Amino acid sequence: MTSPLLIARHPGSGRPVVFLHGLASRGAQDWPEAEWAHALDGRPRLVVDLPAHGDSPALGTAPTAAVLDALAEGIGAEEVDVVAYSLGARLAWDLARRSDVSVRRLVLGGLSAGEPFAAVDLAAARSAIAGGAAPGDPLTAMIAHMIAAPGNRPGALLDLIEGLAAEPFAPNAEGPRMPVLLLGGADDAMAAGIDALAALLPDARTARVPGDHLAALHAPELRDAVRGFLAG
Repeated sequence: MTSPLLIARHPGSGRPVVFLHGLASRGAQDWPEAEWAHALDGRPRLVVDLPAHGDSPALGTAPTAAVLDALAEGIGAEEVDVVAYSLGARLAWDLARRSDVSVRRLVLGGLSAGEPFAAVDLAAARSAIAGGAAPGDPLTAMIAHMIAAPGNRPGALLDLIEGLAAEPFAPNAEGPRMPVLLLGGADDAMAAGIDALAALLPDARTARVPGDHLAALHAPELRDAVRGFLAG
């Protein structure tokens, strides 16, 4: 079965690196060529557009397991390293545990220690994107603002959030077994719990880079940390 997801494949030599982006973004936006084309010493890069993002189709309210199925089909059985941020990191935590995906090293950036999507007021968010009042709940208002940005498909993104919330992110000691690097922005409240996440894993370390949730993703220090970790 062929994965429905759009994956931009950049050639190179060595073990491929898979990149997974954050919510309301796309692969080329979170992992731009200007920053990553020469950051990993010419290794092949697979830059994924997640469901309902970029040029990938929506999967409706498919649960987390179905999204992971699509990712696993697109990546294939070849051994890879994975670099993921925010929503991508939430998915990569579980993706790396699957038997049909071979992950050597895993970088998780901007990862929340809990499940934010379960707290989103979907009815209020749907009303807001249809032109109604802004949600009173700050988290829901933030999500509604993010998904309504130009170029996004707000309704499809809310369907994705609904599906993911049906199978919440629940990190525990059964998490990834390979070496893991957890990265967070020094000013990113969302990633404040990465030390607690690292404590759940047998081979994990944490590092902070400058910036908040958005700025940290594009900090040179993040690329340096990824390069050093994947070279190990």
